[in-house]
Amino acid sequence: MESILTNYIRAVMSRAIYTVSPEEGSTYGEIPGFENVTAVADTPEQCRQDLVESLEEWIFSRLTRQLPVPVVDGIQLPVKEMM
Repeated sequence: MESILTNYIRAVMSRAIYTVSPEEGSTYGEIPGFENVTAVADTPEQCRQDLVESLEEWIFSRLTRQLPVPVVDGIQLPVKEMM
């Protein structure tokens, strides 16, 4: 059984946009609606992996500061208050 976090990341990543720059030999990735979640890498696959890591860090940062994250495809990550 997959976790809500895994499903959320999968749903967010389905919205990723990639731009390949043959001149520079790199791929740029971003996720609309997720500020500063970007990646640049030599290959599209590495860019995707780096983008997932950037997204995970962004989610962790938001949740640890008790800030909401966008609802994506009906999936909402709970924000728990810290004691």
